[in-house]
Amino acid sequence: MNRRRHWGYPVLLAGLPAALLASFGAVGALDVPLLTDPSPALGQPGPASAAVGVALLLTDVAIPVPSSLVMVAHGALFGVIPGTLLSLLGGLGATLVAFGIGRRGRGLLARTTTPAQRARAEALLARYGLIAVLITRPIPVLAETVALLAGTANLGWCRVALASTAGVLPVALLYAVAGATAAA
Repeated sequence: MNRRRHWGYPVLLAGLPAALLASFGAVGALDVPLLTDPSPALGQPGPASAAVGVALLLTDVAIPVPSSLVMVAHGALFGVIPGTLLSLLGGLGATLVAFGIGRRGRGLLARTTTPAQRARAEALLARYGLIAVLITRPIPVLAETVALLAGTANLGWCRVALASTAGVLPVALLYAVAGATAAA
């Protein structure tokens, strides 16, 4: 058996969080104001600030975005229900983007892992993948890693979307309430 085929999952499990943390470090070193305090970019309530907030949450898949600040700003600018819905849209969208990247990476994973490794990973993801998506949604780096791994499994888009919604909704609501309360 070809030894090089054994590196796929270990590299993915260790390398993906490491790459995300390195990205966070690099962007942090650049001190991009939008990514350290997005409040000024969100400005006044309206379609543009709603779109910027959702876009920031979507880009959290690849670059560090203070998603909690964005979600609080959604609540402050739009109120509890609209703020929650905007944050839910962005958080769910981020999950689906990461899931889609995982789907696209299945071929690479098939070339770099053995059938036994894939079967073991598939069994674990089939058993725990949806709950992992749900409970990791509020956890930076881990949420993106789990969503990407879920994309490599035979989990369906709808099931992952439901798990993500269940994971994002309480946090989005909590931050929207905090933002709306602070703005009042």
